[in-house]
Amino acid sequence: MSRRALGFVAVSGVAAACNFGSRIAFSLYAPYAVAVVLAFIVGLTTAFWLNRRFVFRSEGPLLRQFGLFFAINLVALLQTVVISLVMLHWLLPLMEWQWHAAEVAHAAGIIAPILTSYFGHKHVTFRAS
Repeated sequence: MSRRALGFVAVSGVAAACNFGSRIAFSLYAPYAVAVVLAFIVGLTTAFWLNRRFVFRSEGPLLRQFGLFFAINLVALLQTVVISLVMLHWLLPLMEWQWHAAEVAHAAGIIAPILTSYFGHKHVTFRAS
């Protein structure tokens, strides 16, 4: 695994922790699916700044890169929401899993798009001009 890929995974871990923690807080005031989306925005913003600064060390046009980062992460958002909901409402109940089911489902949803996001950001968002 390359140094850049390891950095991406580390940054993804920090962003995932922000995503996960904020979802728990948002869930105090919003329905689960809404909390997942809001938390995704927190994680997305964290991931953008950390990747831009530490992983890809890019000085390209900020708004263009954020727009591309956001567009690529819309696919990741879809993956996150679908996997979180499928896990919460179908797979975990099928397995009779009850221990922190919402948290387990959300964690699976957060992990799912790491590979697709890495290649999208490497080859599109932060590609060398």
